[in-house]
Amino acid sequence: MLGYGYQTLAQELNRLGKIYPFLQTACIGQSAMGRDIHALRIGHGTKEIHFNAAMHANEWITAPLLMQFVEDLACAYARGTAWQGRNVRRILSEYALWAVPMVNPDGVELVLHGLPEEHPHREALLAWNKGSLSFINWKANIRGVDLNDQFPAHWEEEKLRREHVGPGERDYGGEAPLSEPEAAALAGFTECHDFELVVALHTQGREIYWNYRDYEPAEAEALAERLALASNYEAVKLTGSDAGYKDWFIQHFRRPGFTVEVGLGVNPLPVETFALLYEEVVPILLTALEL
Repeated sequence: MLGYGYQTLAQELNRLGKIYPFLQTACIGQSAMGRDIHALRIGHGTKEIHFNAAMHANEWITAPLLMQFVEDLACAYARGTAWQGRNVRRILSEYALWAVPMVNPDGVELVLHGLPEEHPHREALLAWNKGSLSFINWKANIRGVDLNDQFPAHWEEEKLRREHVGPGERDYGGEAPLSEPEAAALAGFTECHDFELVVALHTQGREIYWNYRDYEPAEAEALAERLALASNYEAVKLTGSDAGYKDWFIQHFRRPGFTVEVGLGVNPLPVETFALLYEEVVPILLTALEL
């Protein structure tokens, strides 16, 4: 796996759909460049859970981590076998998991494949990237907006806190909340469901963020500690950060929301670490499915 881009995701969704017909796929919206933002559903329980990944472009490795998790879950379900000591058929009779593995497909493509001559945003992107053709550090979407600074949860305060006043590789929250189609699609998708909890996969730090300005429910800290115990990650009470997806979910729905910072190192994490990262993240996601 040299890199897991948009075409690979589409091929994997098609492959899994053929092997496991009980998987449901959907499109929750389009990116700024018109790429479908895919969602994948497994399970038929009444309790809905949501996991998402690759919101930040150079954190693309979270997309195959989430897709591998869904595939292994589907395999155990189809065979009727336990996975890591869990009765998967029982879990998926109680819960339905909606996964959005690549929130930011345009940004992922930019990080993985660079800037071709014919790219419609070439001049602007070069300017925002200070003339460099290396986009390996790019976190934003194709319009230079950080999607995890886009949600209407004290967005104005986050904008004032950030030093970035215009488009660039990271930390620019846009001209208004949900101005970017990817963030708007994810928010709209979330509002159309009744999620018990959400998990957003990012890299890196081996940390789990669980709170937001005391809007979180009383049980959130204990739930985070359970996730931390399953993974040897640290549950961290975060301050001085707003406008993220889990912030908005907690504030808007008063339900548990978690940001999981997978792995340790410098983004993008090396693809050679995939097996180790997967070993770390599986217990977190399985535990979150049963919280």
